[in-house]
Amino acid sequence: RYISMFRPSVKREAQKNKAQCKTMGPAKVAVPSPKSFLQKHSKEPKLPPRKKEQDSKKLPALSVPQRTDHPVMGIQSKKNFINTNAVAAITGLPKKPQPIYVDRRQGDKHVLETSGPVPKYIKKKDYGVTPKYVTRRSEEMKRAQKEYEAGILEHLKKRAMKRLSDEERSSLLQGLKKNWEEVYREFQGLSVEIDTISKKMYKEKLESQMRQLEHDIQVIEKHKVIYIANE
Repeated sequence: RYISMFRPSVKREAQKNKAQCKTMGPAKVAVPSPKSFLQKHSKEPKLPPRKKEQDSKKLPALSVPQRTDHPVMGIQSKKNFINTNAVAAITGLPKKPQPIYVDRRQGDKHVLETSGPVPKYIKKKDYGVTPKYVTRRSEEMKRAQKEYEAGILEHLKKRAMKRLSDEERSSLLQGLKKNWEEVYREFQGLSVEIDTISKKMYKEKLESQMRQLEHDIQVIEKHKVIYIANE
């Protein structure tokens, strides 16, 4: 039969690695040293070292005494605080109570001066004085009103009414009567039978002119004094 030439080497490799495949008991691993234990904050990221502040950016020194400071000993004052306080209490004015008001039964207090019932506004220096802008606005309105009235008067003077004299009135009245007679003569000359539209419209036109002239004549005869506007 066939025998491989690598048989002895395979047996040696199998015999050498056979002890590593045994599983009797835990595997032999390196035990950590008890000195390398996990410490507190050891896994937190470490910040870079803080730089020293410059002299210009330093904060001003506080007035609070330091721990190393010691109070000055041995200084005494000859002032009699008892007598001083007694004299100040006797000669001083009594403190006036602050005016307040209570809005509830439970006794909720509020300052009366800033609440609104006290009319502090009447004590102002400018109380009752008309503001400057109101005075200025009223003066501007008065000036504009005067200019408007002056313009109206000027316009009325230009278009003033003129009175007709007796001669002009009589001549105007005679002219109106003459015009009425001419229109009436034309009206009398119309044919008796109005059978066309043009004749009918012409007749209506003459009648309208006669009515208008009669109205003007009545107005002039009724009023002795007549004014006309200057154009």
